[in-house]
Amino acid sequence: MKQYAIVILLFSLSNISFSQNLVLNEKEYFETVGLNVWVFNNEYNGMFFDEKTAGIEFIHHGVRTVTGGAIRLQNTPEQWDLIPKMTSRKVDKVNNTIEVTLRYEEFDFDSKIIVTSKGKGFVITVILDKPVPKKLEGRAGFNIEFLPSSYAESNYLADGKAATFPRYPAGNTQMQPLSQKIPQFAGHTTFDDRGRNEFIVTHPLASGKDFLFAPENPERTVKIQSEDQEILLFDGRNLGQNGWFIARSMLPSNKTGKVLTWYVEPNAIPNWKREPVIGFSQVGYMPNQTKVAVIELDKNDKALSSASIFKLGEDGKFTEKLKGDVKVWGNYLRYNYAQFDFSSIKEKGLYYIQYGNHKTNTFQIEDDVYSQVWHPTMDVWFPVQMDHMEVNEAYRVWHGKPFLDDCLQAPLNHEHFDGYKQGPTTETKYKPLERIPGMSVGGWFDAGDFDIQTFSHVSVINSFVESWEQFKVNRDETYIDQKTQFVDIHRPDGQPDLLQQIEHGVLNLVAQVENIGHPVRGIVVPNLHQYHHLGDASTETDNLPYNPSLKPYESNGVSSGTMDDRWAFTNRSSFLDYRTAGALASASRALKDYNDELSAKCLSLAIKLYNEATEIEKKAKPDNSPMSRWGKGSDMIAILQLYLSTKDQNYKKGFLDRIWKLLDENLEFNINSALLAVPSMDDSYKVKLRSYVIKYKEKTNKENTDNPYGVPLVKRGWGGTSQVINWASTNYYIHKIYPDIMDKEYVYQGLNYIFGCHPYSNLSFVNAVGNRSKKVAYGNNRADFTTIAGGVVPGLIFLKPDYLENKDDWPFFWGENECIIDGGAWFVFLANAVNDLAREK
Repeated sequence: MKQYAIVILLFSLSNISFSQNLVLNEKEYFETVGLNVWVFNNEYNGMFFDEKTAGIEFIHHGVRTVTGGAIRLQNTPEQWDLIPKMTSRKVDKVNNTIEVTLRYEEFDFDSKIIVTSKGKGFVITVILDKPVPKKLEGRAGFNIEFLPSSYAESNYLADGKAATFPRYPAGNTQMQPLSQKIPQFAGHTTFDDRGRNEFIVTHPLASGKDFLFAPENPERTVKIQSEDQEILLFDGRNLGQNGWFIARSMLPSNKTGKVLTWYVEPNAIPNWKREPVIGFSQVGYMPNQTKVAVIELDKNDKALSSASIFKLGEDGKFTEKLKGDVKVWGNYLRYNYAQFDFSSIKEKGLYYIQYGNHKTNTFQIEDDVYSQVWHPTMDVWFPVQMDHMEVNEAYRVWHGKPFLDDCLQAPLNHEHFDGYKQGPTTETKYKPLERIPGMSVGGWFDAGDFDIQTFSHVSVINSFVESWEQFKVNRDETYIDQKTQFVDIHRPDGQPDLLQQIEHGVLNLVAQVENIGHPVRGIVVPNLHQYHHLGDASTETDNLPYNPSLKPYESNGVSSGTMDDRWAFTNRSSFLDYRTAGALASASRALKDYNDELSAKCLSLAIKLYNEATEIEKKAKPDNSPMSRWGKGSDMIAILQLYLSTKDQNYKKGFLDRIWKLLDENLEFNINSALLAVPSMDDSYKVKLRSYVIKYKEKTNKENTDNPYGVPLVKRGWGGTSQVINWASTNYYIHKIYPDIMDKEYVYQGLNYIFGCHPYSNLSFVNAVGNRSKKVAYGNNRADFTTIAGGVVPGLIFLKPDYLENKDDWPFFWGENECIIDGGAWFVFLANAVNDLAREK
């Protein structure tokens, strides 16, 4: 067997041409054709900890396949395990070296990593000024992580012995005493230790000093050689489905200076060029719409002079209908771009784009091409997100009735996860960990997890009301019964689904105000081992109210001693009060003829919240924090919605007294409120607003010229799909009010971006919408590597200094793939807005 492995190794190496020397470029990362090596261009996140977007990383033949190169304290670190803080980074272009210093404050432990180009690869050196602290002996090591979707079912060689990267985690594990576990964030733990005071430790798949990964795949081949310490290969998926393959060497005890040296040599295919990405709408186009494909090219590639459009004929064959010029746009971030305008093609039918040897999949040109694109979002995605309901679809049960155990008041001075915190008081009538009754009603799961985020609910309700009032969306494809808490997808019940969803969201907001006393930051599970729960939401708790007189996991049939009930984080803010007041006021109008009793309650509570928030603000100290500045105008949203619902002239006066100042201070944040008010104001208001609209258009036009897609591309760690949708929706309102200022193409442009005319790939960012759409998403079913139809993913994250990414083979990047409720609601509005424009003559 060993001889066979050596033969494979020699054969593989004979077919691999390793890269030219890596050099440091002006963007401060190592580069050669087909390979980029980043050294802490991106840092570990202090809020969400290890997001697999930091440390030493590879962009290998255009794809990020390696991440997390750093000193870590576990064989297979999980998201909430401690991360090192980078305290310094030095780039030495003369010597082709990057040096970073890392620190674990909790253990007073510093280390230095030096990465130096050498030959056709690079050397990683770990240097310690002081020995590894006693508590970290046998625990601190250098890790680097390899993406399972890039390496599973490939082979590797460890000191010449061949083996296979498993498709599914299959390594060995063992239990160790909990006292030996390195603490996780703020005392939380990802491990459910019921019944045993132990935790899981993974065993290596293989060990050696000389590894070769994926020798049969030149695009992914990587050689790693250790000069001193043994290399261990682990499978992180044994602890969490989002784990990666990890190459790790332990740091020796009682040693300083150079303690670890690796030589790493990723293969780079000679003269490699990334395949062009032809961005276009996977949904298609209307005949008279502007149609521009954006072609994304490797920086070493030059645009061809022309491209063609082929149409399917009655004979079943495709024939060329247009051969047009390709216009060079220029460089954006790391790629070159060109554009191909085929707007002259207006005949209805089925088409594809041909660019050189590259042919796209087919797409349609039809009058009603956008008419149904929002149906999966309302028919499937939102029903699946419904909390406190059993949700059925044909033969499938998405989840049972979850969280029937209400919730508990969060404890004082508590730092939770996912940004939740409770201050020194509850600001409610409840004592810490006291049960809050009446909360097992309404609401949606915020995203891929199962918490109630109040502000997201506010955004959804406001957007749904806009869709109802602007377009009277009366589609009925879902059976929703609040009495039995049952939902059946694809089963009409005679009521508009949109109104039923507004009702469902409102029920939870009303419950918060009536039972807690005011809107709360959110309601979330108490334990980290619950928070990462995947699958059926009804199994995240025992659905029995907590009873402190019972022992853990003990039940009397109606309550239990298990502390698994969700906690309400009840710190009060005038910002949230105002925004909730605005949502309830708007919902009161939509629900007037559907649920008159709930409608009246919404309006009454909205007035109450607005008055209380005003009093809170009068007593509050001046606050110039970024959040406070961002929230300016929230009271105006409430005032406007209260005026629209009551026609009380005092609200109108309050709105007009402040809206112009707010537009001057933050035009983009407040322009939507100003536009929504137009139908209820006189002509002078519309005339005055016109200059602000012109200024808004000029500002956004200037900002959007920096990219070839002409939309607001967001450069951050959470994708910008929602920003594009909201930009296009604002453009819709402007077009309807001032058609001479804003052309309808500014609306279509945003939707086309969402449907595939964007960087990195040409997949539709709406699951199951378009000829080619996302295959995976970060939902409660993410471990199944699938999607929930109609979910809108965040899209492209930005990794410094120049990389936009949206992976479709790895669902666990929430910044790229996590569908959120307000993003779905905004998409429903935009899709209906485009259909409204399609009816314009």
